[in-house]
Amino acid sequence: MDSELTLMAVHAHPDDEVLGTGGVFARYAEEGIRTVLVTCTNGEQGDGPGGVKPGEHGHDEAAVRERRLAELRDSVAHLGIEHVELLGYRDSGMDGWDTNSESDVFSNVPIEDSAARLGELMEKYRPQVVVTYDENGNYGHPDHIQAHRIAVAAAEATKIPRKFYYTAVPRERFREFMKRMQEESGEDFGELPEDFGTPEAEITTFVDVMPYAERKRKALAAHESQGDNIFFLRMSDEVQLQVFGTESFVRVRSDVAAPDKEDDLFAGLR
Repeated sequence: MDSELTLMAVHAHPDDEVLGTGGVFARYAEEGIRTVLVTCTNGEQGDGPGGVKPGEHGHDEAAVRERRLAELRDSVAHLGIEHVELLGYRDSGMDGWDTNSESDVFSNVPIEDSAARLGELMEKYRPQVVVTYDENGNYGHPDHIQAHRIAVAAAEATKIPRKFYYTAVPRERFREFMKRMQEESGEDFGELPEDFGTPEAEITTFVDVMPYAERKRKALAAHESQGDNIFFLRMSDEVQLQVFGTESFVRVRSDVAAPDKEDDLFAGLR
């Protein structure tokens, strides 16, 4: 089992698996590489039936949890993900929400506890490649930041991953996408923070997943209960393909020789 090429991605919520890693999951699964998704929370702070928002009357965390995990099952079927591991922690909500202070949410679980559980999964699957978020969770969500922390801690404790990556949003390209989206839709998405995304010069790995863009679109659409938050699905087919066709990563550690700029997470491993 140790020699079986394996990709593991550590994500915070149901639906996070799609945009940054859905294409590599689909591509590598098709290439015969074992794929493992670890989802840390159940997504209880998502929209409820009828679009009821967290904190509004009638928002039922149990119903949201059940729906979102069912949607996750549909999503991973589109992406061909072989193994799904649910840590089952409670969603912390967006940064600044009242739920951030509740003791049982994921961001407040002692890191040593959740990292130990993730470490056990690394011992089980022995992934050569692990992917998670950067130190800011890509955009500051407490659960994304916590997922980053436990993935780093588990990788350091087990010494199992041979290559370790952060997902990345190319800053320059995404600004152009946002401009196109606003022009197409007439919607005002607001201004992106100056530090949003990763400068392209810092991105080490661009993986072509264009053949799997339609699978990514279907996987994202499977999370229909969160449709108000998934504005990518409101874009034209042309722009969707541009957004979905390439996935970007920053390689933060490798103990195998690999090009400075690569197009394969498994470069140097096969």
